[in-house]
Amino acid sequence: MNNKMYPKDFTKEFLFRSSRSSGSGGQHVNKVETRMELLFDLANSDLLTEEEKTLLTERWAHRLSKAGVLRLVCQKSRSQYKNKQKVIAKFYELLEKGLLLKKTRKAPRTNALAKAKRLAAKKQRSALKSARKKVELPG
Repeated sequence: MNNKMYPKDFTKEFLFRSSRSSGSGGQHVNKVETRMELLFDLANSDLLTEEEKTLLTERWAHRLSKAGVLRLVCQKSRSQYKNKQKVIAKFYELLEKGLLLKKTRKAPRTNALAKAKRLAAKKQRSALKSARKKVELPG
């Protein structure tokens, strides 16, 4: 289980369902329920604060059902235990990304010397280009 950021144990709030996995595997696939589905009721979670629920509801909007339930599925392994561990790790990874606050961007400030250098370079370039123009002779 990859639970670095969040110290709380959510396993009490998980609901697991198993079913037959699709794909290759021969007879094994046809008789063993190795596909694991994790259901997490975000709206009724006791371990998350209201702010965290609001933030996760916004960020997971495309993943949540109308009832506010997150559904994750794993069927990569032929072992039900491994699929269960992978789906739990996937949940904690999603939780970590979902609760990560983005840093606000600070606009860069140029100092006076850099500004003066840039303007001087522009003037020099302008003078060079204006020197290339045709000279009109009076008369």
